Order: sequence, then structure tokens, then C-alpha cells
Amino acid sequence: MNKHSENTSWWKRFMKSMTKAHDLGTEKDIMLDHDYDGIRELDNVLPPWWLAGFYITIAISIFYIVMVLGFNKYSQYDELNDELTTAKAEIEAYKAANPQLFDDANIVAFTDAENLAKGKALFTAKTCVICHIADLGGSIGPNLTDKHWILGGGVKNIFITLTNGGRPGKGMIAWESTITREERILLASYIISMQGTTPAAPKEAQGDIIWPEE
Repeated sequence: MNKHSENTSWWKRFMKSMTKAHDLGTEKDIMLDHDYDGIRELDNVLPPWWLAGFYITIAISIFYIVMVLGFNKYSQYDELNDELTTAKAEIEAYKAANPQLFDDANIVAFTDAENLAKGKALFTAKTCVICHIADLGGSIGPNLTDKHWILGGGVKNIFITLTNGGRPGKGMIAWESTITREERILLASYIISMQGTTPAAPKEAQGDIIWPEE
């Protein structure tokens, strides 16, 4: 070991061993004969760390191909099915532990100002106003402030209508996949709170179901 090497820090020696980089000023030793418009090419070797990563990647790839194609191990489809089975079991367990969140028979309308305000905001944001007008007097859709209902009044019936949609061919879509269960309850609660109000231009009553029952 020469004197220069003894004076070199361990970090520099480590970096040199990891990169195999040539010292500055020794480019002529690795200069190639190629000449591209005056640009010369150096014959630098690939860093050992890069080569190690490259070989490890090849080894892992071969192992993966053999295990998947040769022995049918580590199947992504099997892993997905296992995860779906576990997830379904966890969902059913959660439903069983929290029936009030999923049993529609337990639905109760909100009556407090905060939740009714949320329901009103949803009524506007979810385009209900296009068919029922902002004051719920009705346009394409029926008047929601009178006692006549086509599919039944009350929080449960309105919730079901919001969930499953209106009559076939009448334009009201099912909102189950678009808004949450709680949001549908908020909407139903707001609609109920508007019962008995006087719209500016109420649409003629529709539906044979009277609610509240007289």
C-alpha cells in the first residue's frame, strides 16, 4: 500500500470499491478509439453495487417464473380471492356487531337543525332540485310537500325510493351507489321536514298513498 492510499479516508476507499471509478487525470488509460464529432468515450466499468442488483433481479425473476409457471405458487388470483374472502367475513362481522348501521328497519328521521341543513344541502347538490324544484313543489318529479305519495311517505319509504330509484322509466335513478346510507337518511329527513310547507307553484298532487295517514 502506497503512502497516498494510507492517507485516503475509509469513506473514499469504500466509495471507490463500490463504484470502481477511475481517479481524475487517468482518463487517458480508459479512453476508447471512438470519436463522435470530437467527443471521446471512456470505458468505465459498471459499479459493483449496480451489477449486484442486476444479478439479484435476474435471480428473483427466474425464481418467480419457476414458482408461478412451474409449481403454480404465489398466484395473484389466489391471493386476491383469499383477501376478498377475508374482507367479506370482516364486513359481515362488522354488520353483525353494528346492526343499527345496516338494518333499514331501524331508520329514524333526523329532526335537529344541523342535520336538516345537511339534508337541504344534499337536496341541492345531488340535483334533486331539477325534478322537484328548490322548494319541493315539483316539476318533472312530483310535489314533495303534500300528503300524496306514489311510492309511500315516511322516512323508511323515502329512504328506499332514494336507494332503489323511482318507477321504471320515470327518470329517478337509484342513489345507493352514489351517496352513502347516512346521506340518504339526511335527504329523507329534510324532505319530511318540508311536509305542509307552501311552494310557490305547487304541482298537482300525485299518488294514491296518503301520508301521514288520516
